[in-house]
Amino acid sequence: MLPFIRQDLAELTAYTPHPGSASEESAHSESAIDRLDTNECPYDLPEELKQKLAWTYQQLIETNRYPDGGHAALKEAIAQYVNESLAESIPVPPLNKGGLGGVKLPKTAITADNISVGNGSDELIRSLLIATCLGGSGSIFVANPTFSMYGIMAQTLGIPVVSVRRKPETFEIDIEAAKRAILSEGCANDQNQNPPVRIVFVVHPNSPTANALTTNEIEWLSSLPDNILVVIDEAYFEFSQNTLAGKLSEHPNWIILRTFSKAFRLASMRVGYAIAHPELTATLEKIRLPYNLPAFSQLAAELALAQRQLLLAVIPETISERAKLIAALTQHQKLQILPSAANFVYLRVKASEGESAEVEHKQIMQQLKAQGTLIRHTGGGLRITVGSPEENQRTCDRIAAILT
Repeated sequence: MLPFIRQDLAELTAYTPHPGSASEESAHSESAIDRLDTNECPYDLPEELKQKLAWTYQQLIETNRYPDGGHAALKEAIAQYVNESLAESIPVPPLNKGGLGGVKLPKTAITADNISVGNGSDELIRSLLIATCLGGSGSIFVANPTFSMYGIMAQTLGIPVVSVRRKPETFEIDIEAAKRAILSEGCANDQNQNPPVRIVFVVHPNSPTANALTTNEIEWLSSLPDNILVVIDEAYFEFSQNTLAGKLSEHPNWIILRTFSKAFRLASMRVGYAIAHPELTATLEKIRLPYNLPAFSQLAAELALAQRQLLLAVIPETISERAKLIAALTQHQKLQILPSAANFVYLRVKASEGESAEVEHKQIMQQLKAQGTLIRHTGGGLRITVGSPEENQRTCDRIAAILT
């Protein structure tokens, strides 16, 4: 290892977004691969939107100029969209220059001051870690299995990770274990290894297990002291339609993260955003890199929000296909299928006598990969993205053949 590199980094492994993708390319043509391993939308932007985006790029973007470093227009558009999600029971007329048409919003309505934009949610997560825990100021808490990047990014910054296992039957957070773990770190002193927990990370619904936060879990998060930041990752909000954004006014120590990479079909553009108390978003503005989001990505996100009715029209199909996928997989007694509130399904294999479940998980993943279906082996189980109807049918047929 190079002598100027931190020694603790030698123990880390780089995150691999598409495990083994090079081998798939050599075995299959691009069109033959069902990419059901990264929870993307199976559909690209409609051609008319691509053409509009291309025209906008040609007319509005000067490539020799820096992008809008404050993301003003995008923040306004995001705030309007978030307010729509908080007014579910109110019919929303088309947007106009005055905002949400004739909708009367509550006093706690989200404004641009509540929004911070990042180069993917990953940048926002990293900024939160820097703002709270850097320099030995704190540790983070996670309940595994969950999104691995929380722990990976913390470790790259030299921040300790405190973790507990989720309940194996439901994948709910073991609240009593969580309380003990956080209390233990909260009592840290010179004799203890880790500083106090400063961030609790949760995903709603969780990845990879697809379960939404329960009432008990939300009550526990509400009970955490104000000196702990609660990060609620709602990357899959559009599929669950279950948000905690309406509670932000009650909890200034909460922050909600969302992304354009899933339902809005902009994974390649890397646009994420945070919703939080203005003082917290102002802090994120201090930490983020200047001009962190390319002009083209900002325009794409603004266009996606303007055309959200068109882009989100596939959500009912995804939910319907999710139900079909779960029903088909449930027919196999060898599989334990979990309920899902996201655009993916999580399952575990009941191990055969003399075999370990992990070995069987890897075998299924490898056999599917050999046939052109990519899924994710993570958290002691298998995560399958809900794809197009054709992709889902191929997945069911191939798994049935493997298990027969």
